[in-house]
Amino acid sequence: MSCFSGLTGASKRATGTQDRGSGRQRLYENITETVGNTPCVKINEKMCPAGRTIYAKLEYFNPCSSVKDRLACAIIEAAEKEGKLKPGDTVVEATSGNTGIAVSMLCAQRGYKCVICMAEPFSVERRKLMRFMGAKVIITPKAGKGTGMVAKAKELAQKHGWFLCSQFENEANAAFHKLTTGPEILADFEGQRLDYFVLGYGTGGTFAGAGAAIKAERPDVKIVLGEPEAAPLLKSGTKSERNADGSAIGSHPAFAAHPIQGWTPDFIPQIVEKGLEAVGYDEYIGIPGAGSIETSQMLAKTQGIFTGISGGASMWAAIEIAKKAPEGSVILAMIADTGERYLTTPLFESIQADMNEEELVISKSTPSFQLG
Repeated sequence: MSCFSGLTGASKRATGTQDRGSGRQRLYENITETVGNTPCVKINEKMCPAGRTIYAKLEYFNPCSSVKDRLACAIIEAAEKEGKLKPGDTVVEATSGNTGIAVSMLCAQRGYKCVICMAEPFSVERRKLMRFMGAKVIITPKAGKGTGMVAKAKELAQKHGWFLCSQFENEANAAFHKLTTGPEILADFEGQRLDYFVLGYGTGGTFAGAGAAIKAERPDVKIVLGEPEAAPLLKSGTKSERNADGSAIGSHPAFAAHPIQGWTPDFIPQIVEKGLEAVGYDEYIGIPGAGSIETSQMLAKTQGIFTGISGGASMWAAIEIAKKAPEGSVILAMIADTGERYLTTPLFESIQADMNEEELVISKSTPSFQLG
């Protein structure tokens, strides 16, 4: 059964808390049917520049808390329809974490075995989440970067006859976003102003797919594409060399390590390249790693929005666009995942497990139940 259940719409637009208690007005056969239809939430004046409006599309409302749940649905469903997967088969993929978690979910629900290849630098909690859902996780050396983990997954697929997801080349990825993410945005902003759509890229599926859907219906919406300042692959103008299957041959010369996990691997994915040709972008923005981390922390402390470093990166870019956009402009930023994937990363370096001095003072302000 399809993960995407379709856009239901409403006879009249709900506002505030009007739709609390209304339920979803349907029941679900399995967890994958809940993927999609994530909310767009307004950012308040503590972060949004005056005279502009910013919304965040919160992809952590997906069942495994990231936009990659859509990708997993796209690839697994397409493989099933094409007869490439049958009960008991093994699925293998290379990932920085979110795709692996999403693929682990799909495989658990469908009954497939799952093997994930992931490079050393990505957060340990991602490994544990995948293993928790039954996947086997193969760690590749840091020196191999993203191309190394991709090569390992391909090698394993060829050796054992496993199904390789090929998320960076698989056209089902962008197609799913064109059918779901883009139409969701158009539906939510129907009759409303929308001037900018701001996002980065990992595989490029959201950019190529949702971007195409939005541009087809609302060509005046400007697509703003971001990438880490430390790894300006697109800005360099140098294309990635490719194998016959579309995968990158090696590491891109403009790549350098950056903290925005899930964004900009050490090559330009084929899906991104095709998206640039078919959709393009209106503005480019380089995003600092420190600014991404700080913005993620600010989203938590001022908006109650709990997202990772890539979510901070998207919002940093949206705020910078808002600063120079015409008054009245409306900006939508993609927020890819939850902050819980980053507990062992620089995002949480300043967050201590033990009580600080201020907390100790509060504890001691009453006599009972104090730690020794």
